[in-house]
Amino acid sequence: MDEPVRVVLVGIGGYGEVYLSALLDEPRGAGCRIVGAVDPRPEGCRRLAELNGLGVPLFSSLEAFYEDREAELAVVSSPIHLHADHTCLALDHGSHVLVEKPAAAVTADVDRMIRARDRAGRFVAVGFQWSFARSVLALKKDILAGRFGRPLEGRSLTLWPRTESYYGRNDWAGRKRDASGRWILDSPASNAMAHHLHNLLFLLGDAMDRSAGSDLVSARLARVNDIETFDTVAARLAIPSGAELLFLASHSIAPEEAGEPWFHLEFEDATLDCPGGMAPMTVVHGDGRVRKYPAPDASSQVRKLWVCAEAARPGAGRKAAGPGAIPPCGLEAARPHAAFVQALETSGIAPLAFPPSRLRLSETPEGRLRWVQGLAAAMVTAFTLGEIPFLPGDEG
Repeated sequence: MDEPVRVVLVGIGGYGEVYLSALLDEPRGAGCRIVGAVDPRPEGCRRLAELNGLGVPLFSSLEAFYEDREAELAVVSSPIHLHADHTCLALDHGSHVLVEKPAAAVTADVDRMIRARDRAGRFVAVGFQWSFARSVLALKKDILAGRFGRPLEGRSLTLWPRTESYYGRNDWAGRKRDASGRWILDSPASNAMAHHLHNLLFLLGDAMDRSAGSDLVSARLARVNDIETFDTVAARLAIPSGAELLFLASHSIAPEEAGEPWFHLEFEDATLDCPGGMAPMTVVHGDGRVRKYPAPDASSQVRKLWVCAEAARPGAGRKAAGPGAIPPCGLEAARPHAAFVQALETSGIAPLAFPPSRLRLSETPEGRLRWVQGLAAAMVTAFTLGEIPFLPGDEG
């Protein structure tokens, strides 16, 4: 019988708790053994008592873990500005890495991670979970095979409200840099809705483990919360194939206006529509033929964890770096997303401050929500028309 894959969890609060719960609760977790948990504030983990009961050692830093311990797989769920440092440290100590999205805030950090990966001969996977979904990979394979013709354009819309407590939950939410000067660039584009931009780039990449690069054509940024970055974004991108992409996302909408991630792709010979949730991705060919792919969310949110655990198992014998590497979403596939986020920062585009007359406040179970009247409708209209929206406040 195979020995369990030794896993060190870097971050056990926040999203890291999703990985922890999978390892503790799902049957496949029996094939792994948590050999350490790294978190400077482990009391923020709701399952800390269970970890203690299992005798899992706790560490305040990853350096402390590696002083006398080893792991086949490091699962990095630390803050964005620590992704590169933690990934490179884990690689230097012989671990494969699954790092949460985004890979890093800026491309220089992603490139540093690539160099460390190549030196170590290990893999680095990035936790854009849709890129691990079987249906998305099947769809991408058909796109690459030319079954729909050349891509012409793509759109993505996500409307997810986030309360003031979301921005107050830590010291880096909505920030550009940390106190040491490390880039964070936290925003809907880099964090909560990062999956949905990356998904368009990933689907239109020129290989199964690559995403399309892009040039920023135009963008509108706005905020209603007291943050350094922005909580609403509308951006148009051009990719090398000649297709244009439209990315629309906002946290500044009323609770009842929240919507599942919706994306749409136009090809020469077909259209693809995915309205979100458990609805399938539906392709309609020019001759009327219809093909459906299961919704990306139909796969487990943590399939990426099991894919990486199997790839990290000693003797797996799979290619760890370079073209054709597994897992499917590695650093090269994630880099174009980081390049887009960096392009927004360097563009000089100043976020629009929504006018006070449009500001609304709602009390929700998660806390007070600041939202903008008319914003959701403007974003939906923009998605339907394929245009940058006319935002509330633009009128003067």
